[in-house]
Amino acid sequence: LDNTVVIFMSDNGMTHNGSGKIGSIIGKNTNGKQMHVYNAGMRGTKGTADEGGVRVPFFIRWDNKIKAGHDVGTLAGHIDLLPTLGSLAGAKLPKKLVNQIEGRSLLPLITGEDANWKDRYFFTHQGRWKTGADPDQFKWQSFAVRNQEYRLVARGNVEKNGKLELFHIPSDPGQKTDIAADKPELVKAMRTAYDKWWENTRPLMVNENVPMSKTKPYHVWYHQQDKTDGIPVWTPPEL
Repeated sequence: LDNTVVIFMSDNGMTHNGSGKIGSIIGKNTNGKQMHVYNAGMRGTKGTADEGGVRVPFFIRWDNKIKAGHDVGTLAGHIDLLPTLGSLAGAKLPKKLVNQIEGRSLLPLITGEDANWKDRYFFTHQGRWKTGADPDQFKWQSFAVRNQEYRLVARGNVEKNGKLELFHIPSDPGQKTDIAADKPELVKAMRTAYDKWWENTRPLMVNENVPMSKTKPYHVWYHQQDKTDGIPVWTPPEL
């Protein structure tokens, strides 16, 4: 462990379909007490643009290098992982990649030197539509903009009959009180930032006309292996 960085994180908030609705009973523990679906009081689950759909844990450990027990409350995201690992390893990004990496190294936060950390926006968009559909038709729905203090969330299609809701996450992590009407300038600024983000992201959606596979490749390979070498029996390790 003295020369290995260990990171624990996940890719989304609590799953909805696999676990049921928040608060529903999923069984009993060894003491016979009922266990309920839990999402830390946050609104939303996987597949939503709410805090509970995208907020994830992030633990990092490097013995004798990173001080244990240090809790960081500064907003960060998955795009920060590559530059962070680069910093920890003492590596420099190739010049041709500098402008392609939007994340920041979290090393100053990890070491506690975060005095000059500049706030920024993070964007969430539930980009799901049928193959061949126009992505621009889904621009103004199922999205969110987040900075250190606030989350702006779209309810329905904002350009039609939907609306934008604003929440102050530090004081309202469960997103119970919409304060959009109290801060119209902030709502406008965050919406403008999202519009700019979409304009920059839209040209990267270059696979809309790629034909879908007529088969499920992993299923095909599984059956091929089953008929030849066979599928090995897997014994779960003891943790």
